[in-house]
Amino acid sequence: MNSLIVFIILIPLLSASVLGLSYMYSIKIQKVPRVFFTAIAVSAPLASLLLGVFFFFKMQGETKVFYYRAYKWLSIDGRDIDMAFMLDALSLFMVLFITFVGWLIHIYASGYMRDDDGYGKFFFYFNLFLASMLLLILADGPLIMFIGWEGVGLCSYLLISFYFEDEGNLKAGNKAFIANRVGDFGFIVGMSILFFYAGTYGFDYVHLAQEIPKVPTDILSYAGIALFVGAMGKSAQIPLFVWLPDAMAGPTPVSALIHAATMVTAGVYMVARFHFLYDLVPHVGLYIAYVGAVSSLFAALIACWQKDIKKILAYSTMSQLGYMFIAVGLGAYSSGLFHVFTHAFFKALLFMGAGAIIIALHHEQDIFKMGGMRHKAPMLFFVMLIATLAICGIPPFAGFFSKDEILLQAFAKQEYLLWLFGVLTAVLTAYYMFRLFFIVFYGSHVNTERVLHPLHKSITYPLIVLAVGSIFVGFLGLPQVLGGDNLIGQWLHDFAQVKPLHVGHTTEFMLMGLNVLAACVGIFIAYKKFFTCDLSIEHTMRGWAADKFYVDELYEKIFIQPYKILSQFIGNVLDLKIIDAVVMNSSLGFIKVGRFVSRMQSANTNFYALMMIGGLSVLCTYFLIVLE
Repeated sequence: MNSLIVFIILIPLLSASVLGLSYMYSIKIQKVPRVFFTAIAVSAPLASLLLGVFFFFKMQGETKVFYYRAYKWLSIDGRDIDMAFMLDALSLFMVLFITFVGWLIHIYASGYMRDDDGYGKFFFYFNLFLASMLLLILADGPLIMFIGWEGVGLCSYLLISFYFEDEGNLKAGNKAFIANRVGDFGFIVGMSILFFYAGTYGFDYVHLAQEIPKVPTDILSYAGIALFVGAMGKSAQIPLFVWLPDAMAGPTPVSALIHAATMVTAGVYMVARFHFLYDLVPHVGLYIAYVGAVSSLFAALIACWQKDIKKILAYSTMSQLGYMFIAVGLGAYSSGLFHVFTHAFFKALLFMGAGAIIIALHHEQDIFKMGGMRHKAPMLFFVMLIATLAICGIPPFAGFFSKDEILLQAFAKQEYLLWLFGVLTAVLTAYYMFRLFFIVFYGSHVNTERVLHPLHKSITYPLIVLAVGSIFVGFLGLPQVLGGDNLIGQWLHDFAQVKPLHVGHTTEFMLMGLNVLAACVGIFIAYKKFFTCDLSIEHTMRGWAADKFYVDELYEKIFIQPYKILSQFIGNVLDLKIIDAVVMNSSLGFIKVGRFVSRMQSANTNFYALMMIGGLSVLCTYFLIVLE
């Protein structure tokens, strides 16, 4: 039965293989019907989801962790590394909502991409991405995780630069790939430290957890920070966040998949998976929490001044990831993962709703060129309202419960500055999200007669399902103070023991009310400024926040330009004028010697006889001198 674990990964991987081969056959030999691509692509995440549900019921019994060893992959210095997989409470939790939300996004993508010539290729990349993410989650050790880690990085490059004819899309894909490689270097360093200091008896999570208390604290600190550098890259935290807004160059289903439940949450999952390390170095955890808090507030400030609907949501993703890192940095792993869970629903809904708006408006992405969508697209109005209320933390929507739990953890652990950062971010989140909502749906557009592009049912149905989820999934983590049992916390309890918080019910209710009040302040400011926004006049965004605090320009000056100058020096001076000159001059010397020798090989017998006589004369002269 344990062998079924690998099929959670293999099914989307085999699906990707079939889709890739079918696409090649379609463009070279005979066109393959799109319904074939759709059936193969959409059924893969559904099958993985059903396997996850199967293991969920199995885990209700005595067995709480399932292992499967496929084969021995590597042997390094007497230490074997198996291609093995582990399904525990954490990995199953991730599998269930990733495959469910991923399945809905696949259905949505089948409608969104239905007229695209690269339909089959898109789903090949899509399913390969899903397989890589599931490998990352189900790996039983860091090295196998790293294979999936690199897989999602590669697939994100392919998906972001999907429309590669546009040079801007290629640059966006390269930017994401390079930024993630910087983070991956940190992951490799951290993994190497663990291998040499704690991998004597096995390089999997179980053995690492047993051996890691023996490692010196300083070494663990270095390993923890290095691993977090990898998380910075994947989860777009300061300073490796610059790729995330540019990733919007890919099709909208890509944004929904990458930014909702999969790639960007990989960093949060990785920190949670290495909880046995971070529990021993709380100062590193606190550093992670502060990076998350600063990233959250920083991204929220930028989002307040953006015009592109997808870029607003991209910075929103970075901001919400900051909340997650606050939680896992403070050791509140179940709280961070709870927000990962709720975020998957409302952020997927936001991106997919934004994609539906973009299609309806004939691929317009500037919110100041939208407006008046409330009456023209009532279904989109309601689903986007639900998603917006959820991300703003308005009860009883999903985001309220998970965000409130994170802020409660920060307050209870007396990290009041982190808590303040979280509250300020909540105000800004409500402001920029309702700014978007009011402009798009209530703004007065000059073209009142414009006709919307019709939406396929495969686009609208997943939006409705996610809207229902954005309303109700938060109740799975309903706290005891509200009469709930916090089922998410209970499910993850065996994975990471959570210490009870010493906070009274009165304080908890006051904090809840303050969080809601903070969101209402942001909504009120957005209402006053944008509820009756006149879109017939030009709205120009200026200032530091509008220009993303010039971080891209700063990186250009500090990193890219010096690297280009160094590359040009190496290519044009060091390589061409020094290395090539030495090699070429040496070659020319050999050529000249060869030509001189070749003249002596003239095939002229008279010349050879003359040389022989000359040689004999020299020898005779030598012997005469010696004999005398």
